[in-house]
Amino acid sequence: MILAIETSCDDTCVALVTARGEIRSNVISSQRVHDRFGGVVPEIASRQHLSLLPAALSEALELAGATLDDVTLVAATRGPGLVAALLVGFSAGKAVAAARELPFAAVDHLHGHLAASFLEPARLEPPFLALVASGGHTLLADVRDHGPAPRLLGQTLDDAAGEAFDKGARLLGLGYPGGAALERLAVEGDPEAFPFPTAARMRGLDFSFAGLKTALLYKVRELGETEAERRRADLAASYQRAIVETLMIRVRRALEQTGATRLAVGGGVAANGALRAALAGLGVAVEIPPAVLCTDNAAMIASAARYSTASSFPDYLELDVYSTGERPR
Repeated sequence: MILAIETSCDDTCVALVTARGEIRSNVISSQRVHDRFGGVVPEIASRQHLSLLPAALSEALELAGATLDDVTLVAATRGPGLVAALLVGFSAGKAVAAARELPFAAVDHLHGHLAASFLEPARLEPPFLALVASGGHTLLADVRDHGPAPRLLGQTLDDAAGEAFDKGARLLGLGYPGGAALERLAVEGDPEAFPFPTAARMRGLDFSFAGLKTALLYKVRELGETEAERRRADLAASYQRAIVETLMIRVRRALEQTGATRLAVGGGVAANGALRAALAGLGVAVEIPPAVLCTDNAAMIASAARYSTASSFPDYLELDVYSTGERPR
């Protein structure tokens, strides 16, 4: 059985998954201390991981009806993510593996999002086109096998889609995290009220959301406090439409370029209703894992570990984490 740990941002996650991809437990302890700061504070996140991880590990073992004696492979997220947060889970994973001289798999977080589609019961087999849209990452990949190196087709040049949702929600006074709150407010508004940019003229498959965020900021200032409050639902609906259309423009291009007939979608933004409705009209098979597997979780890390090269004890003790997509040697 695979024991996996994920602490790349502000969720403390532990899971136990079988070699076949059956989830025995998938514990996610969300931190509630960052709201008042308007975003995740890395040092606070790391301290919260230290506090929550022992209980999350115990709960995962209990829910799985297992003990550490049943574990044959330990895996943990190596990056990308917040270094201070990553270090907690990665160090804990190495410690558990080393204490029992078990093999250890250092997993890339983005491979985890892709590998969420490989889990039972709705296992998706390559090849397929994949869209990952989360708070920290937005990318398109041509997935030809289960391995950790899919062909990257496009990625965000600045803000990620989930980050754009959260920053937009903050500008509209909806707090943090605000993606779900913005979606609820958007239902009451007119998505055509404001012509926010979608970077449609930008060629290729890369994404950009920074200009959209700035456009919302300027529009709120232009309207003034009273008018912006009165039209807040219209602002939310138009802003959400622009994010969704920015994603869909690139997805359509990628489908045309690759000839793919199946699309897998992961990341927290996959839960957005407007995006799901747009995806349903693509004319290809769209596979979206359950919501719990779209957001950060350890089951997806265990799934990726099944197709990663594990290191033997004690070789992995010298491994370190990384914050970006550029992995250390």
